[in-house]
Amino acid sequence: MTERQATAEVVVLDYGLGNLRSVTRGLERADAHVEISDDPADLDVADGIVLPGVGAFSEGMDNAGPFRDVLLDAAADGKPLLGICLGMQMLLTDSEEAEHAGEGDVEGLDLIPGTNLRFDGDRKVPHMGWNELSVERDHPLVAGVDGEYAYFVHSYYARPEDPTAIVATTDYGEHFASVVANEAGNVMGTQFHPEKSGDAGLRILRNFVEYCTDC
Repeated sequence: MTERQATAEVVVLDYGLGNLRSVTRGLERADAHVEISDDPADLDVADGIVLPGVGAFSEGMDNAGPFRDVLLDAAADGKPLLGICLGMQMLLTDSEEAEHAGEGDVEGLDLIPGTNLRFDGDRKVPHMGWNELSVERDHPLVAGVDGEYAYFVHSYYARPEDPTAIVATTDYGEHFASVVANEAGNVMGTQFHPEKSGDAGLRILRNFVEYCTDC
């Protein structure tokens, strides 16, 4: 099979929160075979999993509850898992958002230990629009996108416990993690929406599909 023919079977997780169609179209443009699924069993046979998300952290974790064990097992087995926006935040341990909303402690997937913090100071919240990506360390997901711009819409940002989990940063009054990955590299997240980020976003999705193909 040639490199152009090789592709990946990617499942976009449907847990009730997320721009499923736009993410799917982006992945298809990146040459993936894509299935939108709300069946945990489909994650077992996928080459890679995408966890999209818009909305509140507590609602996301509640809705994703039936998928929790299979996501953790897939990550432990080395299967590529990409979280997008809220989906990236759900990869961490917890979030200030639940506390601000008076919902108490809400446990994230804890695949990348850390917490999600709300932007403070005089910055406009949410952080919305195009902003620059600064690659901090090598990872296949960010190949060829250093200095490119991506599209953000978020009020909270990830702060991993281990600084080496930060793959790329973006400046919004302070440098925050805009791309993260676990130590093994197979669990990764983008705070921005690659499916809305033009050529740079398409490059990132293609990088993810290639990563899934190579695993």
